[in-house]
Amino acid sequence: MSGRGAKAGGYAGAGDLLDLVRSGRATTRGALREATGLSRATIGQRLDRLFRAGWLREGAGGPVDSPQGGRPSIILEFDDGHAVVLAADLDTRHARAAVLTLTGEILAERHGVLLVEDGPVAVLGALGGWFAGLLEQAGRRADTVCGIGLGVPGPVDRDTGRVVQPPIMPGWDGHDIAGTLARAFAGAAPGGAADVPVLVENDADVMAYGEQRAGYPDCSAFVLVKVSTGIGAGVVVDGALYRGVDGGAGDLGHIRVPAGAEARCRCGSYGCLAAVAGGGAVAGLLTAAGVPAASGSDVRELLAAGHPAATALARDAGRHVGEVLATVVSLLNPGVLMIAGDLAGTPFLTGVRELLYQRALPRSTARLDVVAARLGDRSALIGAAALVVDHLYAPTRAETRLTALGL
Repeated sequence: MSGRGAKAGGYAGAGDLLDLVRSGRATTRGALREATGLSRATIGQRLDRLFRAGWLREGAGGPVDSPQGGRPSIILEFDDGHAVVLAADLDTRHARAAVLTLTGEILAERHGVLLVEDGPVAVLGALGGWFAGLLEQAGRRADTVCGIGLGVPGPVDRDTGRVVQPPIMPGWDGHDIAGTLARAFAGAAPGGAADVPVLVENDADVMAYGEQRAGYPDCSAFVLVKVSTGIGAGVVVDGALYRGVDGGAGDLGHIRVPAGAEARCRCGSYGCLAAVAGGGAVAGLLTAAGVPAASGSDVRELLAAGHPAATALARDAGRHVGEVLATVVSLLNPGVLMIAGDLAGTPFLTGVRELLYQRALPRSTARLDVVAARLGDRSALIGAAALVVDHLYAPTRAETRLTALGL
């Protein structure tokens, strides 16, 4: 039974107590007794397992538990120093990787050119080497890594961790990404384990998870739209990712739009939103106009420099995306609609707002905030790391891991 709602007469194991502490719902022994109905002795025994694992620590004194007064209660805290997480965000032409604490602090970071078209073995092998170097930079041993999170620009089947027919990842369909990356890490980092847990998620999903947790934890319906070379969306409902049946939720880039009838998408179809409004499409239009640009990242640089043609085309792209988002907003009724990625600047957001508020009913947008990403290039790293931690320290899995440790 999860710590959520664990009451008198119900089972609450060490993993449930950890969940209560991590979430802030019960952070003293007295509060844990009240939440679970367990005796003082039982609480003590189960907390002892967590202390011996190094997962919990005692902090400063807090409020007095008893209404009769007495000494302040000792606050229990999740100890984020006992392990680290590795995370990477893979785009079509670039990647970013980092070592993070269990609470999301970045200890070392690297970004550079990695071409997804080079295939999974080459790209994941390079990431393994990056991770080894970052651990050395952070002063952490490979055996302190509890898990790896990876965001990729394609739909991911949650059950297998493999991408499914990714339009902009040639050669990756069905590949064992988790296994390949784990082995690459173990081969590059002395002491690294080839069986380290690896979570693979869609890049927009991990961005949404990171941004929602960091800036909008109370927003019950949150949508992030990433517009880089392609276009995708991540949806967080009641604090959890909504992935769809097989990881295909949020694939906005392949919705057909009238303006794209003659535009051929990288997926092979005509009329996709990404073929009209993605970073690759804008780069193509700029190149045709005599302004060389190969990808969304090139468009980003031109926008940062205030290039007039890039500014105008980004605003037009925003209008196309805003027209599609009017349907998304009407369907999901989110509190926050966040725009991220290479094109996520003022011109693009202006275009989104113009069409969104024109096409959506006022009722759908009355309480809607349309904003730019806050964490910038780090949102996917932070989101991927958070997903790994939430997965590994969830009540049932925490119990399994404690047992494996002999605790």
